[in-house]
Amino acid sequence: MEGDWENLEYLSGFGSHLLSEALPNSLPLARNSPQRCPYGLYAEQLSGSAFTCPRDTNQRSWLYRIRPSVVHEPFARRPHATLIGRFDDAPPDPNQLRWKPFDLPISDTEVDFVDGLATVCGAGDAPSRHGVAIHIYSCNASMRRSCFYNSDGDFLIVPQEGVLRVDTEFGRLTVEPNQIAVVQQGIRFAVHITQPSRGYVLELYDGHLTLPNLGPIGANGLANPRDFLHPVARYQDDRSEQPFLVLNKFQGGLFEARQGHSVFDVVAWHGNYVPYKYDLSRFNAVNSVTYDHIDPSVFTVLTCQSTRPGVAIADFVIFPPRWGVSEDTFRPPYYHRNCMSEFMGLIRGRYEAKESGFQPGGASLHSIGTPHGPDAECFEKASSCQLGPERVADGTMAFMFESSLSLRVTKWGRETSNKLDKDYYKCWQGLKRLFDPEKI
Repeated sequence: MEGDWENLEYLSGFGSHLLSEALPNSLPLARNSPQRCPYGLYAEQLSGSAFTCPRDTNQRSWLYRIRPSVVHEPFARRPHATLIGRFDDAPPDPNQLRWKPFDLPISDTEVDFVDGLATVCGAGDAPSRHGVAIHIYSCNASMRRSCFYNSDGDFLIVPQEGVLRVDTEFGRLTVEPNQIAVVQQGIRFAVHITQPSRGYVLELYDGHLTLPNLGPIGANGLANPRDFLHPVARYQDDRSEQPFLVLNKFQGGLFEARQGHSVFDVVAWHGNYVPYKYDLSRFNAVNSVTYDHIDPSVFTVLTCQSTRPGVAIADFVIFPPRWGVSEDTFRPPYYHRNCMSEFMGLIRGRYEAKESGFQPGGASLHSIGTPHGPDAECFEKASSCQLGPERVADGTMAFMFESSLSLRVTKWGRETSNKLDKDYYKCWQGLKRLFDPEKI
């Protein structure tokens, strides 16, 4: 069932136990692994957590497929110059860093999603199952008779330019700029495009993303569970016996194996370990209605918590269009030295704190303890303007990957990409001494 990519159907609900079947009665009744599955399918469990995890964190799905995943030839190492699994190939750098927009591939060279991955920074390592990596992707070709899965962790994918058509074992997702997709550890997928495309990827080694606790906000607000969409079952009955390539990221390296059929042969599935997408325009922003600039954690969409309460391995935070109404307040982000690492990207528009230098498709990194905040132009404007209710960030979507880990930039991020803005520090040099001990 190839079908097209228009008018795809989805199942909604974050963390829900879902089920879907492409053929009637293809899900076994009252058991997961019957002696014989309907239609001659194979039953296969995909675990997203240890068997003995508490029920509220236990994640797994059962897939009913034409052939089990084990039918493939041995894996072999596949070279990939820009996908980095270690973060010691360049010296540490505590400076404020900003990247100009990353390049799209040149038109006469075909680069697909996997080939176009490049690691900008990260911390920890995959074998110990602790850490994060931040990549960009830049591609001009679809994946053909191939798929990718990540044994090291989950991918949170943020398109910036170009629509992604993501084929997964569970079904299909169409992901546009201003939307995100999450494909968890072990789930096989392929990315198809219709134009040169670019975006960002957060890779999590530790665990899975969850919705943040709302605390005194109450039962509603921020990202609502009903707005997370999951694919419905769709299968390919591939009898071509043409080579199909399975790519696997394992312990930081890339490996490949060949088989004679497509991996997208799942006829039915059920479980709570399912890829999903989310439209950032549906975020229900909460903000101050009295005074002060609220901490950006109030704009958290998803979080992966560490073992320390309230401390995240990574948060995914956005800065969406909203109203600003706080009184007698410097409304842009405040000057800050953080105990967390802040990696920012811009999907579209102009970020309020740095309207002239931070560009869509680019990025910035403010490391642990490194001062940052509005540039001189923003400070001057926000300190002297007439305050009143105003729209903020209309036509703009900036985001942040924030981590308690100290991120280290790769050699590709520092040198090879040739996108590091060496003049970034100058945006603060115009901040003047305003202190006058004779005047309050």
